[in-house]
Amino acid sequence: VLKVEKLGSAGKFSDISFSVKAGEIVGLAGLMGAGRTEIARAIFGLDPWDEGEITIKQIPFKARSPWEAIEKGIGYVSEDRKGLGFIPRMSVKDNITLSSITNHRKGGFIDTHSEQSITEKMIADLKIKTAGIGQHVTFLSGGNQQKVVIGRVLLAAPDLIILDEPTRGVDVGAKFEIYKLIRSLADQGMAVIMISSELPEILGLSDRILVL
Repeated sequence: VLKVEKLGSAGKFSDISFSVKAGEIVGLAGLMGAGRTEIARAIFGLDPWDEGEITIKQIPFKARSPWEAIEKGIGYVSEDRKGLGFIPRMSVKDNITLSSITNHRKGGFIDTHSEQSITEKMIADLKIKTAGIGQHVTFLSGGNQQKVVIGRVLLAAPDLIILDEPTRGVDVGAKFEIYKLIRSLADQGMAVIMISSELPEILGLSDRILVL
């Protein structure tokens, strides 16, 4: 699904080569500052890169923006959940459908019934604990906020999902549910890159582990 060859960005990382297959969880481990997040941001089009090549399903690709990456089938869950993961003053529904809003429209208008139906299904599938689809995400627990972010990414139907510190700041129960979700995504054929500073997490979930 993804092949990275000799990828480099001046002052951030260099000579990075790896691949990710469908149905595989590749764990990226290493010390803070080793370049794990910077590589993820480069693949997703958040940061520029100036060396090497990225191919998606054997086709060369360089995202100039996250929207281009989403269109190409790449999903990204940032380590900065509150800064980059969700919009606090928007509802659960509006956050979950944000990346796939073009799928919920009739003519020039948003199909609110379609939005509501898919949000309720995602809440049920991910077991998101919320007072309702209209509740502001800022009032959810850390684990449920993270599920909302993951749900938004999944609704865009990616072939590859990059999870950067997916369980940071969530309780033990929510961690276990997120672990099960990650495993099920791979079992369904999705390619997964998981970045984590927690070695038990990396060792327990990854099919292969790369250390930076």
